[in-house]
Amino acid sequence: TLHLDEPTPHVDWSSGNVTPLTGDENWPHTGHPRRAAVSSFGISGTNAHIILEAPPETPTEEHPEPSNLPVLLSGKNEPALRQQASQLATFISAHPESDIAEIARTLATSRTHHPHRAGIVSQEREEVLTALHALAQGEESPAVVQGVATEPGKIAFLYPGQGSQRPGMGSQLYETHPVFAHKLDEICAHFDPHLPHPLRDIMFAPHNH
Repeated sequence: TLHLDEPTPHVDWSSGNVTPLTGDENWPHTGHPRRAAVSSFGISGTNAHIILEAPPETPTEEHPEPSNLPVLLSGKNEPALRQQASQLATFISAHPESDIAEIARTLATSRTHHPHRAGIVSQEREEVLTALHALAQGEESPAVVQGVATEPGKIAFLYPGQGSQRPGMGSQLYETHPVFAHKLDEICAHFDPHLPHPLRDIMFAPHNH
């Protein structure tokens, strides 16, 4: 109970099974459903009451690790990508006990991703080796997908929730950064013909509007 330091002395708490809580307390399993009653009392006299029951416990499902992870390689250029394929093929051949799935996970999560990339969609050791040898030689393989990553996109700033909670959002940026002001003017010019009021006036309206 909020703001309750000790139970009221005007109630005989020993005569029943109800005890007010004054702090956190463990809720042990007793073989019966665990239910809690929550009451909220408003200043105007409006009361809300809800009864909650804990859901039945079910055994946690074990989700198996993905068994068909792609083997990902990358290089700064085409020769570097082929060299990566050759080195990986040599490693797998020299370590027959290595787990292809673990190798694929390591390549995907702990290596730098360079522009020239290739992926081998297989977990069969021999098929992976065949694909790596083909990639190293610059030959095509049905198990290999190759491509060059595009340049990353430009940064954009989004100002959501234009409303009474954020009056004038972006107005100081508009006044102090000419590039932002110019781009915002361009955007507003596209919207204004379709709106009953200029967009910038709405964005920068005083708080009482």
